[in-house]
Amino acid sequence: MIDDPPVLTIRRKFTRPARSVIESFVETSTGFIVDAMGGQGALDRRIKPMPGTPARFVGTALPCSNGPADNLALGAAVALCSPGDVLVAATDGFSGCSVVGDLLLGIAKNRGAVAFVTDGMVRDLMDIQGLAFPAFAAGISPNSPARNGPGTVGLPIVCGGVPVAAGDIVIGDPDGVVIVPQAQATAVIAQLAVVRANEAKMLKAVHGGLKEPGFISVILASDRVRYIDE
Repeated sequence: MIDDPPVLTIRRKFTRPARSVIESFVETSTGFIVDAMGGQGALDRRIKPMPGTPARFVGTALPCSNGPADNLALGAAVALCSPGDVLVAATDGFSGCSVVGDLLLGIAKNRGAVAFVTDGMVRDLMDIQGLAFPAFAAGISPNSPARNGPGTVGLPIVCGGVPVAAGDIVIGDPDGVVIVPQAQATAVIAQLAVVRANEAKMLKAVHGGLKEPGFISVILASDRVRYIDE
């Protein structure tokens, strides 16, 4: 006979990044961060800030795995979240019903969470707007979930095609959501200085009347291009 699995598996203790690390990403665009990570790190393009909600945040990932049409794990994550956390709820991309509404998000905000991210749906949009709480999702559905489990909190998940571990840094803006693995944060911060400098140099050139990207100029002048002129 096989015993019934636990309805929830929860990792309560994990290392959160220092506040100085989080602050290094404040007011930094997701595009810059992705460039500092070699062009990767963004969740599925469909995951965007819900209309009328704040579109920028930076915080620490508290991941939960809910499975389709269930939010028991998310309820536990809300009850356990700490100030500065971002609730990241994986639903396997389920679009048949929402995973959260304004009430759970309101409780999360009361506990000091700074944002909510899911590859699934949300509901109660007008009330979420009233919370002034960043809510990023793949869409909206008024259908409601069950609370049966099984699910996990604090264990690694995949959300929007990207692995997310507890303690990772989560950044959101109007372009979408980016995950910076905690172990890579120092290297990404260092590379961001290079990205910012290069972007500032290029922006100055564009404002000065630049007519052709430098990398194209090099290629067009090389033997890697074959011209066919009539």
